[in-house]
Amino acid sequence: MDNQPDMRIVPPAVYIKETGTPRGRGVFAGRAFTQDEVVEVCPVVPYDPLPDRRLPLELKRIVFGWGEMLGLRRRRPAVALGYGSMYNHSNPASLRCQADATTRVLRLIAVRDIAADEEMTLNYNSLGNGVSSDNRWFETNGVELIADS
Repeated sequence: MDNQPDMRIVPPAVYIKETGTPRGRGVFAGRAFTQDEVVEVCPVVPYDPLPDRRLPLELKRIVFGWGEMLGLRRRRPAVALGYGSMYNHSNPASLRCQADATTRVLRLIAVRDIAADEEMTLNYNSLGNGVSSDNRWFETNGVELIADS
């Protein structure tokens, strides 16, 4: 046996559908999940930001603060593959993120029990625990916060 991390990516038990709200499409549970269960493991594509930080709005809405999640001093955004960049924001959220620099993945983990067919959400301002008291992600990325309905 070698000491390499397990790199298998298993398709998550989730699906995309319209939320019926101004937020548009969202990610929904294809089955029930329990608190602390890994819902999805998303490979990420980190990139160096443009000097003027301009991105099309569609991309601004889906990037993660990869550098911040890893405790880096420099800004290092990333796009999460799989369904990772499709989860809508909520506060509190039903999921939290765990960044893994070695395997370059985000693990999306349930912060509470989640029912089948429930929309699953991330708190973009506090990816580590699902609750935040500010909206700095939206301000930093120049994206309008669309409130929960």
